[in-house]
Formats: sequence, C-alpha cells, structure tokens
Amino acid sequence: MSFYGVTDIWTYVLGALGIILLPGPNSLFVLSVATARGVKAGYQGAMGVFVGDTILLTLTALGAASLLRAYPALFLVVKYVGAGYLAWVGLNLIRSAFLAWRAPVAASSAAVAETPAHLAHPFKRALVISLLNPKAILFLLSFFVQFIDPTYETPAVPFLILSAIVMAFSALYLSALIFAGVRLAQAFRRRQRLSAGLSSGVGGLFVWFGAKLATASLN
Repeated sequence: MSFYGVTDIWTYVLGALGIILLPGPNSLFVLSVATARGVKAGYQGAMGVFVGDTILLTLTALGAASLLRAYPALFLVVKYVGAGYLAWVGLNLIRSAFLAWRAPVAASSAAVAETPAHLAHPFKRALVISLLNPKAILFLLSFFVQFIDPTYETPAVPFLILSAIVMAFSALYLSALIFAGVRLAQAFRRRQRLSAGLSSGVGGLFVWFGAKLATASLN
C-alpha cells in the first residue's frame, strides 16, 4: 500500500533524516561560511544547496539514474570532476588554516575582515558543491527512488512528496548549523590556533569526500 505513490513513507522519513544528519560537503561548507562570514552569508550558501538539490531532484525525476547507468563514461566524468573540486576546496581550507596558524595574533585579527577565496561567493560555491556532493548523488540514485511506486498513475506526485520531506529536513538542519557557526565564531575569535586546527580538520574532510566520490559506483 502506498501514500500517493510513496511506498513505506515512514521508513523514508527516518532514512532521510539520518542521511541529512550525516556530515557532508554541503553542511560543512555552510557551517564554514557562517563561522567565517555570519548569518547572511551562511544563508546564501544554504540557498545554493537548496537550488543544487532541486536540480538533482529534477534530474532524478527525469531519469538521470538510468542515463548514468546507460553511459558509464558520463558518470566517470561527473564523479572525477566532483572529486577534484571537493579536494580543491579542502586543500584551500587547509592552506588558509596553515597561514592562520603561523600568523601573529594581531595580524590574524586584522585579517578577519578579509574573505578567503574559497569562501567568497557562497551561493555559487555551495551550488557547485551541492551538484557534485557524493552523498546527495548516491542518495538520489539508490535510496530515494526505492520509495516511489512505479505503477502510480501520476509519478510527479510521489517525487514532490519525497522532495518536500528531504528539503524540509535540509532547511532545518542548515539553519541550525548557520547559527551554530556564528556562535563558534564568537568562541574562536580569541583562539586563532584552535580555529585554524578545526578549519584544517574540515579541509581534510573535504579531501576525504573527494576521494570517496572518486571511488563511488552506481552499483
């Protein structure tokens, strides 16, 4: 039995919530932007994530999973470009953290107003990260489609229901991260080396996400 074309909706709700709460490139980027630049920039990054997720959901509805499975070379291009971009973001975070670690406290404080290149234009960067996010791609290609009844007469309805659920969870989670990032910025303002250490850790995670995407498969 299905709910407007959605099979086992409560299993989907629990699974989607768990997947959203897992750390990923989207959430870590939004947290980093909010910590460095405040609430407004954090929400600019969140909007990039929402737009990127909407594009991925639309492509899934149009049969992107079948297309990628039919043309493995296309999937290879997508995943290696994505892996390279995520690794580039991570290495920039590590580089900025290293420079902040070595800089004198006074110089570090004076540089706070400067926006690191990898955190500039948060909407655009978050959009690219969202489109190349391995967690989102694998979620849509493997988990999401399992809860759609292929015999339902109006396929758009279950897609909209499932999309609304995951987007609502994402909006709440990213909002919590944005305000948490602002609080972290206040706590780290006088602890430059601690902040640099955490930033390098986030950069390492981005590099790991890139490696994970580079080894991902559609099976």
